[in-house]
Amino acid sequence: MASKVYYMDDRAKAIQDSLVAKMLTVFEAAGLQNTISPGDTVAIKLHMGEYNNTAYLRPVYARALADKIKDLGGEPMVVDTTTLPYTPFASRTTALDYLNTAYRNGYTPATLGCPVIIGDGFLGADDVRVDLPEGFILKEQYVATAIAMADAMIALTHFKGHPMGVYGGAIKNIGVGCASKKGKYNLHMGGHPKYGLNARPFYPQLCKKSDCASMALCNTVCPENALHISDEGIIWQREKCTGCSACFGILVMCGVGFIPDDYFDSAAAAMADSAKAVMNTFKPGKVGFINMAIDMSPWCDCVSFSDRSFLPNLGVFASMDPVAIDVACLDMATNSYGVPGSIAEEKGVMEPGIRKLTSCGSVIGVDEMIQPNTGEKNGLGKKEYELITVPQPENVLPFLPSMKTVGIKLRPFYGIEHVMPEGGFKRKLDVDLEEVRGNGVGLHGKTHPSKAH
Repeated sequence: MASKVYYMDDRAKAIQDSLVAKMLTVFEAAGLQNTISPGDTVAIKLHMGEYNNTAYLRPVYARALADKIKDLGGEPMVVDTTTLPYTPFASRTTALDYLNTAYRNGYTPATLGCPVIIGDGFLGADDVRVDLPEGFILKEQYVATAIAMADAMIALTHFKGHPMGVYGGAIKNIGVGCASKKGKYNLHMGGHPKYGLNARPFYPQLCKKSDCASMALCNTVCPENALHISDEGIIWQREKCTGCSACFGILVMCGVGFIPDDYFDSAAAAMADSAKAVMNTFKPGKVGFINMAIDMSPWCDCVSFSDRSFLPNLGVFASMDPVAIDVACLDMATNSYGVPGSIAEEKGVMEPGIRKLTSCGSVIGVDEMIQPNTGEKNGLGKKEYELITVPQPENVLPFLPSMKTVGIKLRPFYGIEHVMPEGGFKRKLDVDLEEVRGNGVGLHGKTHPSKAH
């Protein structure tokens, strides 16, 4: 039987059909309220954005979801985990780093109405080991304690591109985002003799030490002190490499170190294995998924910039199946036009019917179906889905800050002191608006509708 995925588009004409309202509408249509029992500790798992990233989900979505969870009797917490270094100056490598970044991005307890928890502790070592005999490539995984100990979870996911996973969806949100540092080393093939970065080709003779602006980074970027510059040139101690990716861009850009064959493919598969391990820490029916397919930058929220969206906003999806919801998003992306001037145009994938994420979300064109295929193979979920378009509810006025109308609010104040000046405003009685209308001619010489005869 196909998994059900519930969907609403991103169009809005009133408060009743805002994206915030639609998120909660599909939440209920998909039965996600049934994942939460009174008294449950509920993790809202999302990505709070890297420092200076601007495409991450706005905190208002998490706040509305936290309020909904409280209405259901649950105790919400917004949760994410520390990162591996990934880049030389990543700003989420410790809990303190991440909290400083999250608060800068608007994710504060005051904004969210609930605590912000870095689920794997200060350094990322607070985790629970999970056996995974069903895994395709991972046979164990390490899940952040705050996730493993929660009663229920709602994965609130920003669907977009991702340079390593090809796309960032529900699978990646829990597969990578719920793993501790140890778990991230595991799923990124740290120390793997075939797929790990420690197995990469390395050509020290190509180092241009005398003419290299990033030479200082080679001496300071590696947490294991495996990389440095000496009088003889660049030295990399392969046996010390744990695959944290801090030096990834430096060595690749310099042409000294390369990527092992199938590194990205194996990591994408491992993301789905890791997601399965995360799901195994919950009782059946206690995890729900919401994908917000908006502001779809080709690279993830984990990088410190955001490129132009390569797809128009698609809408909001909800399901109990992380594989099905991701495939539904991927299929809709495939059937969409690309955005002019974006990477979709650069890659020549503007037309419907072309897989967009394979071309736009990956640095080397890794197949976007690796995550869902692995997820189906290890029992995480099903690729076959039924897409159910949810109608807009009638006669609903949700999310009003107060049911008190502005008349009732303002009449007492205006009775004391009105904001209108007693003598009125100084304005001209009549003006010739033809002087500022631009003669009715707009862009490309087209006549303004009001001036047409």
